[in-house]
Amino acid sequence: MSSVFVIMIILIVLLILVYHKLNKRINILEKQISDLSKKAVPTIEDVDDKENLANPVLVPNQKIDVQDPNIISTDFRDTEPQKDWLTPFFDFLKQNALTIIGIFTLVLGIGYFVKYAIDKNWIGETLRAGIGFIVGVAIIGIGHFLRKNYNAFSSIITGGGIAVLYFTTTIAFREYHIFSQNSGFLITCLITIASIALSYYYKSEILIIFSLFGGFLAPLMISTGQSNYLFLFTYLSVLNVGTLIIAYLKQWKSIGWISFIFTSIYLFFWTTENPELKAIPFYMITYLIFYAFALQNYFKKNILEQLDILMLVLINFSSVAGLVFTFNELQLLPASVFPVIFALINAVGSYKEYQKKDFGINYSVFTSITISLITLAFALELKTHLITSVWAIEASLLLYIWKKTNHKIFKVFFYVLFPMVILSQMMTWARYFDAGSLAVIFNPVFITSLIVIGSCFMNLYLLKKDSEEEKSELEFYENVFKILCISVIYCSVFFEIIYHISDESLVFIFIIGFLFTIYYLFILILFAEKLSISKDFQTGMIYIFLLLLFAHILTSQVATEIIRNKIDFGFFIVHLLYIIPFVYLILKIFPKSDFIKIHISYWAISLIIILAFSFELYRSYILINADNPDEIYMLQNHFSMLYLPIIWAVLSCLFIYFGLKKELSEFNKIGFTLLGIMIFKLYAFDVWQMDNISRIIAFIILGIILLLSSFMFQRLKNLIKNLVDKKEESPEENL
Repeated sequence: MSSVFVIMIILIVLLILVYHKLNKRINILEKQISDLSKKAVPTIEDVDDKENLANPVLVPNQKIDVQDPNIISTDFRDTEPQKDWLTPFFDFLKQNALTIIGIFTLVLGIGYFVKYAIDKNWIGETLRAGIGFIVGVAIIGIGHFLRKNYNAFSSIITGGGIAVLYFTTTIAFREYHIFSQNSGFLITCLITIASIALSYYYKSEILIIFSLFGGFLAPLMISTGQSNYLFLFTYLSVLNVGTLIIAYLKQWKSIGWISFIFTSIYLFFWTTENPELKAIPFYMITYLIFYAFALQNYFKKNILEQLDILMLVLINFSSVAGLVFTFNELQLLPASVFPVIFALINAVGSYKEYQKKDFGINYSVFTSITISLITLAFALELKTHLITSVWAIEASLLLYIWKKTNHKIFKVFFYVLFPMVILSQMMTWARYFDAGSLAVIFNPVFITSLIVIGSCFMNLYLLKKDSEEEKSELEFYENVFKILCISVIYCSVFFEIIYHISDESLVFIFIIGFLFTIYYLFILILFAEKLSISKDFQTGMIYIFLLLLFAHILTSQVATEIIRNKIDFGFFIVHLLYIIPFVYLILKIFPKSDFIKIHISYWAISLIIILAFSFELYRSYILINADNPDEIYMLQNHFSMLYLPIIWAVLSCLFIYFGLKKELSEFNKIGFTLLGIMIFKLYAFDVWQMDNISRIIAFIILGIILLLSSFMFQRLKNLIKNLVDKKEESPEENL
């Protein structure tokens, strides 16, 4: 122990000597810099004549006020580029990081030393707390003596001393039980008041930040686990009012934001853990305090800065969310009264700007918040889900304010919030699984979906209004939001439909699901240009459309279910409704689309045509001939052997004919490929399973079709040859 003590003494002496030497060198350098500054920078007294006054040498931020037209008042602050709102914070961290780490390390070191002393039983419990208080006050004293020459450094040192006092009080109460909870809370309040007073006296924003952290964490430090929210929020309200006053006097916005974040967290836990009517007045008090905080620049300078606007948005929507949740949990009066009240408060600002005929940023902000809150009130009256509706409207509001002010902070919050809207909407859709009996369309889940759909369209409209310079930067985000918008609309309607037909058979549900998806894609393809959907994206949707048709035609069990009397016969017509959009796309959309320029597209379209004719004629055949499910297998084999080759032969001839007429070689290839598959199937499998009568009928019909097709191709070939010869014989006419 003695050797350790000797080493510590030696180290302290060495540190003092090094500090003294460095301090002496620093003083010399400061004097030299001061002398150079006086020589290099003339003041107004150094200038004797007007010629020199016309072009004075100025120090930054110096103004010259001389009654002469040749003299221009100069303020370098006006010409500085506007910094990002986080720049001062990062500048402070870069300049004071070592100090912050140092004071943190010192506090830890003191803590470990006290722990070591406790483990060795050197000091008793009361003495331990006394040492902590003495050390804290000593550190604050050191900060006080350094404040004149080292303002930021002294503020951090003083903040470290305050932290020591807070932690000493906590340990003395929790671990040693030296004083009661009321005494502990009183001590923490006194520490908070003293630290705030010091901050105000020193004019130190850094110090008051330390003080606020201690003030808001004090209730946790002396908590016994009992939820005395009435006492807690009375204390927080008083603390917030004090913070608001200092923020107004000193223009320290950081302390307002710290207070808002801590208060919101406490309110959130109170509301979710134990919703009480007593929370309502504290929500209103909190709303008024931070609404006033957001408007401090508006009252003084008639401007709303970006952080003021953000605070307005957050305090309005967070208060609405908490109050409505509490009212819903307590099953009180219509909760929409709160967004209406807040809308009226914001409407006052909007009306004030309207009277001044000033339709700038202030008017846009107040008006957009008012409209958003009224929209939310209507949504809540329709029993929509709270969080999803609040976030969806808030996201669109943030995007609108970003487009009006061009402050990127709102873009950042929008990009953070919108994915949360989608996640919340997915949780809303999950309500379909445990819902009892919901009305068609007019139910909370679907109306919430409509709110989100409206938000999506609003976002797309706002993003489309970007300038050309921003277009490349935002093109990726715009495409993402388009996909999200399309997906949200689809899922919203799809889940609503499936919920209301969930009692039907599985085949019925699958067919309706396929048909809705097919028609939804058909509408998107039809209005692709109006929705500003790119050509590549449109082509991708066409392939998905054809893939869905392929799956629907191939997997539908509608005929089997009709024969089993599980579905009405008329539903077969509903099953065939996919033909309408497919034919329309072939005739109207595909010829104009880039899709048709790709060779594989001809094969994809032809495959759907072949499958549609083959399967729908097969289903019609078994519906006409089958009286019970046991006959289906026999009829299936008979159709496959006798009628399917004939269908394929007719289709192959049509493909070849159309290919020759339109000079599309791909259809010729498709026709001959199908013909080859049909002949191979006929001679390799079907012919050996037919009875004699069926075999004769199949060969006769197939032979007639092939002969007629050959004759038709020959005529068409001669017709095309004659047309070509005529063109070659009379070139003048062509010219």
